[in-house]
Amino acid sequence: MTTSRHITLYGIPNCDTVKKARTWFAAQGLDFTFHDFKKQGVPAELLPGWMAAVGWEKLVNRQGTTWRKLDAATQAAVQDAQSASALLQAQPSVIKRPVVAWAQAGQNHVSVGYVPDQWLAWMGPARPGA
Repeated sequence: MTTSRHITLYGIPNCDTVKKARTWFAAQGLDFTFHDFKKQGVPAELLPGWMAAVGWEKLVNRQGTTWRKLDAATQAAVQDAQSASALLQAQPSVIKRPVVAWAQAGQNHVSVGYVPDQWLAWMGPARPGA
């Protein structure tokens, strides 16, 4: 019996961590959809769910170049989910990447960053020969 699985990897194509994640998914033989923040924007309707799953603090990449280039007032204004959401939509490059949305067997999961151990857990029991 085959389990229906839908995986969407959100990010920016030239991001090294996103490239690494795309390579990992391909190596596992997992089909996924890639959503390019630069071309397709940040899906505002999904941000509340992502924030509920992982926390707005985790989505905001405070170590990245884009964050460091923001002026102090803009950085200081990010204090809650609403202000974080506004910044993430205005500055997609400040989102910690990749964001992976994984739907399988009626369950929805969200991860942020390169976390192959988490993705393996979502795959379920080890597949023969895998």
